[in-house]
Amino acid sequence: MFDGGPSMGGGFDFMFTAVPLLIGLVFVIMVIGIIFNTVNYARNARSPRETHFVRVAAKRTEVRTHTHHHHDDDGHMTPSHSSSTYYYITLEFEDGHRKEYTDVKKLYGMIAEGDEGYAAVQGDWIVAFERGRASVNGPL
Repeated sequence: MFDGGPSMGGGFDFMFTAVPLLIGLVFVIMVIGIIFNTVNYARNARSPRETHFVRVAAKRTEVRTHTHHHHDDDGHMTPSHSSSTYYYITLEFEDGHRKEYTDVKKLYGMIAEGDEGYAAVQGDWIVAFERGRASVNGPL
């Protein structure tokens, strides 16, 4: 029977101990990330919608690239890449303070830096924007 011998015992013991721990750690981190994203989404969705007169102070994008490994027909690992682009709009309020919002309604291409108008925000999201100063209560 093969017993691994004295030269193989330490390395295999480490692998059988460390690899399951690392896999477990990655799984826990992924679960925590999913929970965090779900809680953050729910918090924004439950937040009241508020309308403010603002100036668009800045816009920015963030591109996140993901690499996935798949087995091809020959059994070789081949990487595939995907990316997601996130859009952010920074608003400056009449009292001078600024806050960055995530664009969840695809407003990024229709708003320019320096635009003034009424912005509807909900939590960390910007959900509507209308240029100009219409009335005291705002149009949104």
